[in-house]
Amino acid sequence: MNSKHQYVELNDGHFIPRLGFGTYKPQEVPNSKTIEATKIAIEAGFRHIDCAYAYQVEEEVGLAIRSKIADGTVKREDIFYTSKLWSTFHRPELVQSCLEKSLKKLNFDYVDLYLIHSPMELKAMEKCKDAGLAKSIGVSNFNRRQLEMILNKPGLKYKPVCNQVECHVYLNQRKLLDFCKSKDIVLVAYGVLGTQRYKEWVDPSSPVLLDDPVLGALAKKHKRSPALIALRYQLQRGVIVLAKSLNEKRIKENIQVFDFELTAEDMKDLDGLNRNFRYVTFKLMADHPNFPLADEY
Repeated sequence: MNSKHQYVELNDGHFIPRLGFGTYKPQEVPNSKTIEATKIAIEAGFRHIDCAYAYQVEEEVGLAIRSKIADGTVKREDIFYTSKLWSTFHRPELVQSCLEKSLKKLNFDYVDLYLIHSPMELKAMEKCKDAGLAKSIGVSNFNRRQLEMILNKPGLKYKPVCNQVECHVYLNQRKLLDFCKSKDIVLVAYGVLGTQRYKEWVDPSSPVLLDDPVLGALAKKHKRSPALIALRYQLQRGVIVLAKSLNEKRIKENIQVFDFELTAEDMKDLDGLNRNFRYVTFKLMADHPNFPLADEY
């Protein structure tokens, strides 16, 4: 997993692995599953672990990473760990304390990337970077207008290195991706395989992404799974991809995304699947003045 082409350089000089392991899980799944799955992911070759204070599994993820450090599989600096500020800590004076809580749970000195969901916390995030608690800072679920608001902030010290958003073949975020590339901000995709399992967020009547016939046909053509086709599509567009799974077979399969390539025609077919469809609509937050999904992108 350590060859350079599997990393992308961020605008602050740090490197992010192109494929990440997502650790969000439905509440009914026991936390012990997260320890097991994270260990399997690291053994399989994942070096980018995406988590958040709100997922309530940082203790378990930290345990898994530390056990893989202890047995010599990895060193701390081999792991790129992302955490996110939760919305109850948006007041600037609370930002650092949220990060410190995460670090305590993880038993780490720093995180590699810390993300915010709202433009108000940027100053406090910059302080976390200055204090060495976060190597890089970025944003999540920002639209173009919100990104521009941050980029045009007087006295901006650190440009966000990334914007983590829902992105998959049904919502390919072409305009947002182009905008981010033009500003040297990396797009990180969650929900790449569809997110039916998150019952608390997703309408159960949503289309099952991995059942899409175009994905199925390309999977047959390349002798891969539809999931690998969906992941590979994003990598070839220059997107950082988060793959979530608690299943050992699928975790090991997802890392094989670097073993094949889609043709220009395949990519065009997959571009054609875009229908601006969101699995995660954040309906409960629709009245918030910073609600990001009201804009076109």
